Amino acid sequence: MDSILNWLNENSGLILHYGIQAVIALVIFLLGGRIAKFCAKLTEKAFDKKKVDKAVSSFVSSIVYAIVFAATILMALSQIGIETTSFIAILGAAGLAVGLALQGSLSNFASGVLIILLRPFKSGDYVEAGGKAGTIKKIEIFSTEMRTPDNKVIVMPNSKIMSDAIINYSREATRRVDIVIGVGYDADLRKAKEVLKSVLDNESRILKDPA
Repeated sequence: MDSILNWLNENSGLILHYGIQAVIALVIFLLGGRIAKFCAKLTEKAFDKKKVDKAVSSFVSSIVYAIVFAATILMALSQIGIETTSFIAILGAAGLAVGLALQGSLSNFASGVLIILLRPFKSGDYVEAGGKAGTIKKIEIFSTEMRTPDNKVIVMPNSKIMSDAIINYSREATRRVDIVIGVGYDADLRKAKEVLKSVLDNESRILKDPA
C-alpha cells in the first residue's frame, strides 16, 4: 500500500497532466458528436428545403456526420498523445484505393450532388439530356430516371447527364413549337391558311400574345 502511495506522490504531476488531457479529449469527443449531429441535421434541412428526395438527403447527411465524427475522433486521440499521422495516412491510402475502384460511381455521385444543388431540372420537367429526351420521374444521388413519350423508362447515370448540354423544355411558362404541315401541289393555299388559322384560333392552348 505504501509503495502505491509513494508512486502516486512521485508521479502526481504526470497523472494530473494526463488526467486533464483525458478530460479535454472526452469533452472534444462529446462536443464533436453533437456538432456532427448538428451538421447532419443542417444538411438534411437544407436539402429538404430544396425539396430533394428524402433518401438522397439522408444519404448525404450521413456522409457529413461520418466525416465530422471521424475528424472529432482524430482530434480526441491527438489530445491524449496518440500519434494520428499514421491513422490519417492509412485513411488517405484507403480513400485513394476506394476512389480508384469506384471512380465511375464517385463521378456519378459528384454529378448527382451538382444536379441537386444547381437544379437544372426537377421532377416533372421534360428535358433532353445525355442524348435522350423524356419527363424526369426521379432524381437520385447516382442516377436519374426519366420516362420517354412512348412510355419507356430510362435510368441514366448522372455523370452522363452533366457531361453534355441539358435542354429543359419545361423551365419557361411558354414555348414556341415549329410544326411543318404539308399540302398538295394543287391545294388552295389561301384556303389551307384559313383552315389552319381557324384551328389555331379555336385551340385554347395557343397563346394570342406573343403571336
